Amino acid sequence: QVELVESGGGLVQAGGSLRVSCAASGINFAIYAMGWYRQAPGKQRELVATITSSGSTNYADSVKGRFTISRDNAKNTVYLQMNSLKPEDTGVFVCNAKQPWNSYNYWGQGIQVTVSS
Repeated sequence: QVELVESGGGLVQAGGSLRVSCAASGINFAIYAMGWYRQAPGKQRELVATITSSGSTNYADSVKGRFTISRDNAKNTVYLQMNSLKPEDTGVFVCNAKQPWNSYNYWGQGIQVTVSS
């Protein structure tokens, strides 16, 4: 079975930093593109950052310069380092794994990140 398990969420002050992690199992992690999405209350889920199997990254405009996505294939884990956090970053952060041959998406349960003003 495929599992994506997020950790590291919580409550932080505006301007602070937080790192969330996603540990994957049941997939050949190294060949999957990975991503982070977030969903704020009453809003659609949005793409935050992605990283390909070769390490190429892309970011939403709203987080460029503040967030960094990375992966450790030896640990089957993808990370999202979040700096200079803003209240509008608040939401449930969800881990995504994309199957390379058909782009099928696996999803984690999500983890709450709350940024206070």
